[in-house]
Amino acid sequence: MFTWSNRLAPVRAGVFGLLAACTLPLFAQETALDPSSSVKIDLPADSPLALLSTSMGDSRATSRGGAIVLDLHMALTLRNGGVKHVRGVTLLVTAQEFAPGGKGSVARPSIDVAPGETFTLPIDVRLVRPVQQTVGPLVRVQLDGVLFDDLSFFGPNKLNSKRALTFWEAEAQRDRAWLKQALQARGEVGLADEMRKSLARQAERPQLDVSLTRNGRATGSAVPASDHVAQFAFLNMPNAPVQPLEGWAAISGNEARSPQIEVVNNSGKPVRYVEIGWLVKDTRGQEYPAGSVPASEPTFLLPSGKRATLLQDTALKFSHTGRPIDIAGMTGYVSQVEFTDGHVWVPSRRDLDSSPLLRVTAPSPEEQRLTDLYLKKGLGALVAELNRY
Repeated sequence: MFTWSNRLAPVRAGVFGLLAACTLPLFAQETALDPSSSVKIDLPADSPLALLSTSMGDSRATSRGGAIVLDLHMALTLRNGGVKHVRGVTLLVTAQEFAPGGKGSVARPSIDVAPGETFTLPIDVRLVRPVQQTVGPLVRVQLDGVLFDDLSFFGPNKLNSKRALTFWEAEAQRDRAWLKQALQARGEVGLADEMRKSLARQAERPQLDVSLTRNGRATGSAVPASDHVAQFAFLNMPNAPVQPLEGWAAISGNEARSPQIEVVNNSGKPVRYVEIGWLVKDTRGQEYPAGSVPASEPTFLLPSGKRATLLQDTALKFSHTGRPIDIAGMTGYVSQVEFTDGHVWVPSRRDLDSSPLLRVTAPSPEEQRLTDLYLKKGLGALVAELNRY
């Protein structure tokens, strides 16, 4: 029997927009949700995953003014009915198609579910929908994508799940190889040492709160007198297929607006997606991960040897422990590249280790899963897990 807790990485959940209709009274107080009438689990007829059971846990609906707040703490028990190992799953969870806060997603990367095995997929999201009297379930759960061990994919891919799950799997393969190399070179003592270092980095990693709004003011001649244009510095990654050349953003205090970065494709293959990671430095010299902005647009295509400019009309405000931080510097680096043939590139462990990235950026879902396994089950369980691959 497949055990979720010791073989799966933490669920990645997000909320972004709203879908299905429902029969909905006006709740005067919190009300528990009935899975038979409140939630529709919608898996395709040819899905490689089969639904075995649904648990609603303490999922509840609460009326707030003219809206219903749905706190979902569900769990789906699924079976891999296909012939390949499953490496990742993404679900689309919807309460209303177009209202803000009505649509969410749950992604589970870094898993290994063999054919015939079962697993439980938690869904912990909060959704909002207007109070309406219509027919149908409150929430609809749909399969957006399944990634297999050969990197093939099944699903409608409305959320670009294939790209995200493939990047996570590339990171997982990289980090397992790093740990297996440590085990082979230095034995269990060396592996335990790498685990302790990883746990220390995770505990000490600087945290930064980032709020993003659209329609950031443009740089250049449109920059207000109170702002200044700041240039990006870039980390050198010799093996990156795409190289950043120059970049800038309008800075005012703790706010950065309209980042723009020019890149060149140094590989021999056309590229359809590039993501630039971003570090910001405060006036004390402390560096923080600020996310990955900008990323290329859906229509992006960068032929071999050509240049392009990545830009976003956004404004980002940075704070640490609730206090704004003044931006003293910005550093960019290539964090993800996808080629038109579907292959992807991520930084190597050597790239991470030779830069500030290993210290300041979040570990991959796989590294988090393996350190969690080490803490809960011990070194022997970690060694056994690595030997499975």
